[in-house]
Amino acid sequence: MRISEALDTHSLQRAQVVAGAAGLEREVRWVHIVDLPDPIPWVREGMLLLTTGYAWPRDEAGQRALIRGLASKHLAGVGLAVPQFFEHFPAYVHDEADAAGLPLIEIPWDIPFAQITEELQRSILDEQYNVIEQSELIHRMLTRSALGAASLQHLADALGRLIHRAVTFEDAQGKVLASHRLPGMEDQVRHETLAQGRTPPDFALYLEQEGYTRAIQAADGPQRVPGDLQAGIAGRVVCPIRIRHELVGLAWIIEGDSPLSELDLRAAEHAAVIAALHIAHQRELTTLEARLGYTFLDSLLEGRFEPSPQALERAQLLEFDPHRPYSVGLLVLHASLPLSREGFLRREELANHLARRLRELGCPGLISVSLNQVPFLLPVTASAQSVWDALASEDVSMTLSRPHTGPAGMREGYIEANSAVPLLRPGTFVPYTSLLLPRVLAGDPEARHIFIDDLVGPVRAAHNGGVLVSTLLAYARSGFYLKRTALELHVHPKTLAYRLQRAASLANLDLDDPDTRFRIQLVDKLLSLEDKQLP
Repeated sequence: MRISEALDTHSLQRAQVVAGAAGLEREVRWVHIVDLPDPIPWVREGMLLLTTGYAWPRDEAGQRALIRGLASKHLAGVGLAVPQFFEHFPAYVHDEADAAGLPLIEIPWDIPFAQITEELQRSILDEQYNVIEQSELIHRMLTRSALGAASLQHLADALGRLIHRAVTFEDAQGKVLASHRLPGMEDQVRHETLAQGRTPPDFALYLEQEGYTRAIQAADGPQRVPGDLQAGIAGRVVCPIRIRHELVGLAWIIEGDSPLSELDLRAAEHAAVIAALHIAHQRELTTLEARLGYTFLDSLLEGRFEPSPQALERAQLLEFDPHRPYSVGLLVLHASLPLSREGFLRREELANHLARRLRELGCPGLISVSLNQVPFLLPVTASAQSVWDALASEDVSMTLSRPHTGPAGMREGYIEANSAVPLLRPGTFVPYTSLLLPRVLAGDPEARHIFIDDLVGPVRAAHNGGVLVSTLLAYARSGFYLKRTALELHVHPKTLAYRLQRAASLANLDLDDPDTRFRIQLVDKLLSLEDKQLP
């Protein structure tokens, strides 16, 4: 019950507020009568103090000090029976009460304090009973929603409808997991959050600079973040979502113009607990799926995969298609081996983020973990750069093999990706093919073979592939002049153009690109050197 509501009761209808009107929304937790010379030790926060003023000091300094002392105890208000020992509250204490927002209430002497305490205490107890009853109802409704919920979205909708507020669930990194919209409660920050799918950097910086981030991370219950109209920020409440002592997410609630009630805060806190249980359950499922995926992918990459009916069924369940081309990727955590506890947790975090990013791209979550590496398969239709953009960090690097198919191809791709690891620098993404040229120029025979095969292998494998390769290399030797090449090969220019178009299509080459031309010329030189070395 608030002071403003207490003044509407029958026993206080004739009472008058003479100072401290700014505090009329203070909550009344109890009503107590104190008529001692020094009442301050006998009062508590939230109490409505009733007094006759019989033992109060009569000098101005003493009365001012008394009001300041009572205000420091955060009373709900002070009710003085008049006119008996005081005609009114002295005018000079009004300033003290107004400054502290402490309501001073003058109560006609003929109203018994017993009547006031009985009526207010009954109202307070009734209200507390209603709060408990409503709390139980909210508890049942949220729990029922959680049991039937397929996702956090159902929980966000249930909470939003219960408290009539806009709600957002985010993970610990600020990514939106679920949201409940409510017209008229979309401030600029929330609009940007939902549009970007995560907390805007400017708002995250604001929370950090104002000290809210640290307070939220340390809190066990709801925390208020005041609004800032100039910055387009409405007042909001945030509830930490924890699993044991780990902060795994945040539940944000827009308060708008009216603060959340105690019941609303209880509902929000209970929803945060349910969200934690939901996230913990999802983690368990993800861990189980990951273990199955780890084992399967390890068997592919290590060449231990046996195409038995059971293995093929598992491959199908994990969405691995042996006829589809994949590149083998490696995320490398640049940390000392063996990994420390922090390094182990960082690797698991990296694997979880990778799995989430692959799902966002519509790719199967075929990943594993090994020492400081996180191997994964990426379909050729997916963008490797988009994976790196989501995971880029100063302590991580990434490489990607050439596309391969089938179990044997995955083993070959893993060997390629591993061979690139010693050349990776922290904070970089370098595909395996980008590292071939430096190794070729350094005289690496394996790199030379792969470099040649990468360029002309698809052409050789086609019908009349040998003729097409010879045509392509002759085109390079002639300086990429059609007429000169046609004369050298003794073919019609149209025939030459057809062969070149066919070769370019098979190897996916842009024959007008200077880099492609350089690679073809280098392949020609390398093949010439190999011919000279043959006995």
